[in-house]
Amino acid sequence: MSELVLTILSQNTSDANSGRAFMRLRSRFGSWEDLLAADQEEIVPEIQVGGLARIKAPRIKAALAAVYQRRGSFDIQFLRELRLEEAKAWLRELKGVGPKTAACVLMFALGRPALPVDTHVHRVAQRLGLVPAKAGAAQAHDILEAILEPDEVYAFHISLIKHGRRICRAQQPLCERCPLLDGCPAGQGFIRGRSG
Repeated sequence: MSELVLTILSQNTSDANSGRAFMRLRSRFGSWEDLLAADQEEIVPEIQVGGLARIKAPRIKAALAAVYQRRGSFDIQFLRELRLEEAKAWLRELKGVGPKTAACVLMFALGRPALPVDTHVHRVAQRLGLVPAKAGAAQAHDILEAILEPDEVYAFHISLIKHGRRICRAQQPLCERCPLLDGCPAGQGFIRGRSG
């Protein structure tokens, strides 16, 4: 459950801010039962640091309620035993849980080879031509998972995030320093544009 709540908190904010919001939430509410029983207005100030608190508070409560209603507990370890697509579908039925959140829970909490496609992964994959330029993040999840072996998913995810933050930035990418430049159509275009 921790990864699910933390990932909901991480939507549209930095890791640092979502981490602070999660710590405040866990400090204020000692258990998932306490959090579920809390009024939404009690939750909002605790997660305000993460942004969009009035949207995230009801999403968290709805996810907790749905898991408890469907499972009779807050334990989602059973998702390890389901086929990957079934586990993703189960999580995506929870309000506020999209492809990225489902993949984060499956990969980070349960060790499953689901690929979260955040802004960095999406941007780098598009620039490298791994996914079409017009493909949305939801499509990118499916395309990238299909071309990766299960044991490559975690390292691929971490590598693309690091590369997207350090080199292949959204604004002013450092193409001249990129070790992938020879195979990157976008990078070669950026270089030509800068020299022309």
